[in-house]
Amino acid sequence: MVIQLTEHIRFYNKKIKKIMKKSIALGALLVVLGTSVFAATPFKTGDKATDEISFVQQKKDNAFGVTIAKETAGKAVVIIYDDAQNVIFKDMLSKGESAGKSYLISSLEAGDYTVEVASKGQIVKKQMHVYEDGKAKSYFFYQ
Repeated sequence: MVIQLTEHIRFYNKKIKKIMKKSIALGALLVVLGTSVFAATPFKTGDKATDEISFVQQKKDNAFGVTIAKETAGKAVVIIYDDAQNVIFKDMLSKGESAGKSYLISSLEAGDYTVEVASKGQIVKKQMHVYEDGKAKSYFFYQ
């Protein structure tokens, strides 16, 4: 019985040593790969810069704003789609280096909409819900 027990202990010790060797080797490999990723040059001057697109809540409950901090001058488009993906509204923003504009929702029916902003090949879509808030209309963007 004691002999069998010592054989089992030796067997499991060998198994544990193999697992530990593989774990240490894998850990060392991950450290080397992680270090090489961070050591790579992260920024080239020829890289395409992207515009920063943001949605802004206006002081009025029935309006929202879109601001675009552009890296270079160029066109931007704001499109509002209804729930059936029909284009309700389309607006071109200025070609300048930065753009911002407010949009009233009072003419929209209660329901779900998609607001899409496209600038320099970058497209940002937000889901918006318009609802009746007493006598006025209000909205919120889904997270």
